[in-house]
Amino acid sequence: MSSQPASAPSEQSQIPPTDGAAAAHAGAPQALTSAAPRALTVSRALAYIILGVAAAALIASGMLWQKLSNIQEQLARQSADAGTSAIEARTLARQAHELARENAARQALAETRLAEVALQRSQVEELVQSMSRSRDENMLVDIESALRLAQQQAQATGSVEPLLGALRSADQRLERAGQPRLSRVRAAVLRDTERIKTSNLTDVPGLLARLDEAARQVDELPLANAVPVASASTGAKKAVAAPPVWWQRLLSDIREEVRALVRINRIDQPEAVLLAPDQAFFLKENLKLRLLNARLSLLSRQSGMARDDVLIAGAALRKYFDPSARKTQILAGHLEQVQSQLRSIELPRIDESLAVLVTAAAGR
Repeated sequence: MSSQPASAPSEQSQIPPTDGAAAAHAGAPQALTSAAPRALTVSRALAYIILGVAAAALIASGMLWQKLSNIQEQLARQSADAGTSAIEARTLARQAHELARENAARQALAETRLAEVALQRSQVEELVQSMSRSRDENMLVDIESALRLAQQQAQATGSVEPLLGALRSADQRLERAGQPRLSRVRAAVLRDTERIKTSNLTDVPGLLARLDEAARQVDELPLANAVPVASASTGAKKAVAAPPVWWQRLLSDIREEVRALVRINRIDQPEAVLLAPDQAFFLKENLKLRLLNARLSLLSRQSGMARDDVLIAGAALRKYFDPSARKTQILAGHLEQVQSQLRSIELPRIDESLAVLVTAAAGR
């Protein structure tokens, strides 16, 4: 088998080529020689293009890198500038804050000084006004102040003596002045003096004494549901009468026992019937406290509160105590008198004199 392929080429080489084959063999080298320079040219062009593209990409990369470097440098400069600006801004803000604080302190000091100046100015104006005021105007101002003080003292003490004393003193000063324009003021002072003298004033010490006596009588009041006690006159009559015989005495005892079994009383208030015996002490103490509260209100010039307390005490007296008992009737009469006197306890006022004094002092 190895000998056959070796011999085959020799046989083929011995066969003479034909004309077509010879022509093909003759044209092949010419085609090869013409295609080689063309392929070389194409490859060179491709290489130049690739080199150009690479060079262009390299140049573009370099330019982009340079641009990025410039951008980084610009950003770094801007960042540094921004940091510097922030530091400067913080410094300026701190300075502005300190300046604002100093300005606030200066403004507060200026306002304080302005207030002091305004106060001094008002004091100077008052001093100038008081110095420029005439003698009569000073007298009117003094009289008005004295009358207002006397009115306050009268309200505090419940007496009209301070008012009468101040009005008399004002009348004397106006009479000594002898000014015709002050005649209207003196006439008003005289009218108030006469009105106070003729007014029906309440005797406050007498009212206090009545309230003390009423509080003392509360413990002796009989309740509405109390068991009636045999009167001393009946016992005296029995003692004076001749001693009965045994059967009369027996009949009398039986009759008294039968009467004691049933007791009929008329009580208009059901609360008085339901009042327990051990509550009577607290009821009387509450009534006494009401009267003492009225006394304290009268001392403190609270006439309205005193009237309310006396009114409540009278209602409790009529509700829980025996209205037919003499002591209850006496206490009820005292409370009614106190209530009527408390209605006219208001002290007279001197508004007319004060109004005329204010008008005259103002120069009108």
